[in-house]
Amino acid sequence: MVKFRRSMVLSALISALPLASVQAHDGIERILVSGHQANLLGQSMSASEGVLGQPEIEIRPMLRTGELMELIPGMSATQHSGSGKANQYFLRGFNLDHGTDFATYVDGMPVNMRSHGHGQGYTDINFLIPEIIAQVTYQKGTYYGDVGDFSGAGSVGFSTQMTRRNGLASVTLGEDNYRRALVADSVNSGSRNATLYALEYQTYDGPWSDIDEDVDKLNGVLRHSIRLDDGVLTLGAMGYHNEWNSADQIPARAVESGLIDELGSIDPTLGGKTHRYSLNAIYTTADYALSAYAIDYGLSLFSNFTYYLDDPVNGDQFEQVDDRMIYGASGSWHINNNFTVGFDTRYDDIGEVGLYKSEARERIGAVRSDRVDEWSFGSYVTHDYQWTGRLRSTVSLRYDYFDFDVNSRLQQNIYDVQLTHNNGQESDALWSLKGSLNYLLLDDMEVYLSAGQGFHSNDARGTVTRVDPNSGDRVAPVDPLVRALGYEVGMRWRPNSQFNSSVALWALEQDSELLFVGDAGNTEASRPSYRNGIEVAAYYNVNDNLSFDFEYAYTDAEFDDALPNDYIPGAVEDILQLGATHRFGNNWLSTLRVRYIGERPLTEDNSVRSDSSTVVNFLLAKQWQNWSAQVQILNLLDSNDHDIDYYYASRLQGEPAAGVEDLHYHVMEPRTVRFEVSYTF
Repeated sequence: MVKFRRSMVLSALISALPLASVQAHDGIERILVSGHQANLLGQSMSASEGVLGQPEIEIRPMLRTGELMELIPGMSATQHSGSGKANQYFLRGFNLDHGTDFATYVDGMPVNMRSHGHGQGYTDINFLIPEIIAQVTYQKGTYYGDVGDFSGAGSVGFSTQMTRRNGLASVTLGEDNYRRALVADSVNSGSRNATLYALEYQTYDGPWSDIDEDVDKLNGVLRHSIRLDDGVLTLGAMGYHNEWNSADQIPARAVESGLIDELGSIDPTLGGKTHRYSLNAIYTTADYALSAYAIDYGLSLFSNFTYYLDDPVNGDQFEQVDDRMIYGASGSWHINNNFTVGFDTRYDDIGEVGLYKSEARERIGAVRSDRVDEWSFGSYVTHDYQWTGRLRSTVSLRYDYFDFDVNSRLQQNIYDVQLTHNNGQESDALWSLKGSLNYLLLDDMEVYLSAGQGFHSNDARGTVTRVDPNSGDRVAPVDPLVRALGYEVGMRWRPNSQFNSSVALWALEQDSELLFVGDAGNTEASRPSYRNGIEVAAYYNVNDNLSFDFEYAYTDAEFDDALPNDYIPGAVEDILQLGATHRFGNNWLSTLRVRYIGERPLTEDNSVRSDSSTVVNFLLAKQWQNWSAQVQILNLLDSNDHDIDYYYASRLQGEPAAGVEDLHYHVMEPRTVRFEVSYTF
């Protein structure tokens, strides 16, 4: 693990594009990888981790930035709302909602939002610019000592480029007023300094019949790298702002009755705005790495899932607010070839996390509004030992401490509930043991046995809440930290440079899926759970011009207690991705990709299930010297399958006061065509 983690850190911090060969003309060392064909035998500590580069991103047709997550085998990214909202993620039998139980980092900075206004672990990666991503490293499972919070399903780290071989300017035009412009380049100041910049602007109205999304997205990145005597110092700044309107999930009965079509809305006044501004510094050497960051984040999100169920007069629209600063630091030291020690600390200074009743984006009254201070500290030690030429072991011991402080910004809410009863302080700590045993069975085949403890934190408000802000009833607070235990046996086989494959059999026990329900402003105690599954991945380069990839994941997920109805709603049973890339003629390239998401239960008794969904995407590109052009056909077969499905009660105007239990879904966006022209300089 130490060797692998060290190479990942160094390549993430000091690599550049294209990822094809080592370059050192500017004095900055680069350690480069070859994506799915990278030889991880003898380096990785499980069959469920990997490293990818820009070449995999360049050839992948994508409707949304969030689909970068689908670079991770077995993961799917969908959307149930507007283009500025975090995506819906599925992995290892988790409906991760917007990120809970999967840790995400960008240049060492955490993306998951603790105690968030919309959902615990909220993960919005819309601030990423795909063209300047240098490397993607992923780890599935709970076996890695350097990952603490949200580590149940795994983690991913995105690293941006430090320098570019060429500048890039591109313009993309598409249906429904899709417009995107990008410029990115780097400037080398002598042999030891480099400055990279990138600027992206995007608009999009979407295919919806009764609203324009009116997306207004602006992204900027600035990174300055300095080669020092024993390492590299990188200073970075990112800025992201987005505003949009939303077409949320809709009730099936509204479509069946003709009230709306599948691209319509019940409440056409939904949407939001968000921003994320960050500063960070990273210093890395061969023996240690240090980083620090500061993030300014905000969100105002208007949603309406039940329409007129709770309020038949004004409707059930609500606004979720999140306004915070995040400060943090991390470090790791390789003491020798056997030991690594590290730490991470994070402080969320949340000025307001709130829930308001609203109508047509005008506030009616507050349900809850809190100030939250949340601080955590984690430390770990990892021992990596080569017992023989073929046998390795890795053992990690990790300690995490969390402190929560919640204070209501209001005395009473719109329901005359005394909110100060929910003020309070709480703390919790966990020790976690993780490790793996790895054996090089053949020169081209390695087997892995991995196990480890992980956890996710719950919303700080849920840890001190004693009064339901909607009803005023007494409720019990939730545990601050929820334990997970995962184990896995796997195999990696790489018989030659053309073929690479892996198989993993895994299981995960979770003490409780207790979460704060941001949509309702209260807490919901779920049940212990058990998941197990199999993941298979294979990548085959037939030759320099033709390649195929195959990724399949099957999961069985259930509540693990003595109660009846043990199906976990939203737990996807299988995910399949297929891809083919062909280079032909005079600098032509084509890519065809298929993504299949299987059925899943929508109720605990499995009486209602979602249908499966399939989407096919296509890319065709041509290059001439400094110019290139491409066309993407997204949802090539014009499928009207669903991106997401839920089953719950809602009420349309004129329906019974108790509402109607119904399927609520968000349809895939229809077939759309986008053209891009790029110039390198």
